[in-house]
Order: sequence, then C-alpha cells, then structure tokens
Amino acid sequence: MKKIREVKEMFESSLREMFVTRNMVLCGLMAALAVVLSMTASIEVGPYIRIGFSGIPNRIVECLFGPVAGCLFGGALDILKYALKPTGPFFFGFTFNVMLAGIIYGSILYRKPVSIKRIVAAELLIKILINCILNTLWISMLYGKGFFAILPLRVFKNVIMLPIDSLILYFALTYVKRLLKRVGFGGQDRIPGRL
Repeated sequence: MKKIREVKEMFESSLREMFVTRNMVLCGLMAALAVVLSMTASIEVGPYIRIGFSGIPNRIVECLFGPVAGCLFGGALDILKYALKPTGPFFFGFTFNVMLAGIIYGSILYRKPVSIKRIVAAELLIKILINCILNTLWISMLYGKGFFAILPLRVFKNVIMLPIDSLILYFALTYVKRLLKRVGFGGQDRIPGRL
C-alpha cells in the first residue's frame, strides 16, 4: 500500500509541475532545443536506424518534472517534430513509445539524485522494451519487413548505444541540475534529487 501511495503522489506531483509558469517556460525552451537538435544533430544509418541527440531535452523534462509531464511533453513534441520535418508516414505507435518512455524515465529519475546506476537502469529498460521490441514491431508493421529480420541490427545498435547514451545523459543531467541550482530555479525544495 505504501508503494502504491508513493507512486500516486509522484504522478500527482508531476501533474502539478505542468501548471507552474516557470516550468512551462523551461519546457518550451527544451522543446525548441529538441526541435533544433532533431533537425541538425541526427545521423541516419540505413532506413531503420537513426542516432540523434534530440531526446536529451526530453530526459531533462522527465527528470525535473516527472512522468506525467514527461509523457505529455514527449507526445506533443513528437507530433510537433513530425509536423515540422516528416520522416516517413505518421504512425501513432512511435508517439506512444515516446510517451511511454516519458513515463518510464520520469518514474525512475524524478526527484531522485542523478546516478549512473539509475540512468543505466532506465536506459536498459527503454532500449529493451521500447527500442528493440516496440519500435521494431512498428517498423515491421509499417514497412512489411520481418520482425526477426531487422531485430538483430537494432539489438546491435542498442547494445553499442547503451553506454554512450548513459554517459551522455549522466553528464547532461548533472550539469543541468547544477546550473538550475546555481541560478536559483525554484529554490532548493524545487530541484528534485538535490546534489
């Protein structure tokens, strides 16, 4: 019961974060950064694999404002990025994945200290559940390719990217939290996972 109450409180707190003006402004800045990064800092490796950095602003929002904010931010941003720069047909499965990732990252990182162990756990869960299983399923449905035909390359890419993404995210979140603390973003009690 205690764990259920804690999860409920975390989701309620995350929802309240969305109604704080300063948080909305920061989300807007992160959305703008994500759009710019998605258009300039991504590498296409064949038709099924894209390596990019536009997810970092999402992780910052999820860490600072929680799973509800991360879910809503990710879903809205995915649709916005598609409207600005469509890549292939629109498919809600990918938007669902971004929203689910927001819930997972937000649940693991919100109001907790930044640690490499926590980040690797979140990255591993996302890479297995979303990147390797769900994304591969959606790609196989969209393009008529066999799930198991494209799975090995996607698993290989995610195994390679796990330590890289984990380190990038660790340094990004550590830097952002320190920066926000230094500029007094909401005071000590407003910065989840005090350093």
